[in-house]
Amino acid sequence: MAFSLTAHWAGRSIYDIDPTALAGRGIRLLLADLDNTLVPYGVPEPTDRVRAWAEALGERGVTLFVLSNNRHPGRPERFSRALGVPFIGHAGKPKPRSFFQAMEKMGCTVEQTAIVGDQIFTDILGGRNAGIFTLLVEPIRLAGNPGRYLRYAVEWPFRALTKRRTQPL
Repeated sequence: MAFSLTAHWAGRSIYDIDPTALAGRGIRLLLADLDNTLVPYGVPEPTDRVRAWAEALGERGVTLFVLSNNRHPGRPERFSRALGVPFIGHAGKPKPRSFFQAMEKMGCTVEQTAIVGDQIFTDILGGRNAGIFTLLVEPIRLAGNPGRYLRYAVEWPFRALTKRRTQPL
């Protein structure tokens, strides 16, 4: 598999991802990063808008699955249980092991799986390493952690390249 730091698709937020288009691509499992992808850091439970989006995915036969690197064991569990979706916390992205665990747990193949996330070096690289379709969104909020600004600055060229090469959903 070729090494790549560009996503297959890019949008502003998860709400730019059309559940019908995902299902049309044969996607049955959408892995999703939690922090700064689904909700800002520290938001303990899903918003009504996230709930509605997850429901729309489910209506199209796409299962949402939280795949989070968050090291606080209760964070992804609480959020995912409140949303009624499966999860893996402390996932170790970009290593592909947790991606394959999620696919196995849900009975899905690489071709039926995608990931959405806000970080190139964890979500997108991990998805590429696992051979799945990758969707990059902008981080919801950078405020509060200077390290995030630095990380996103390093990712900027890959984000720009992804936006130029993005595939339709």
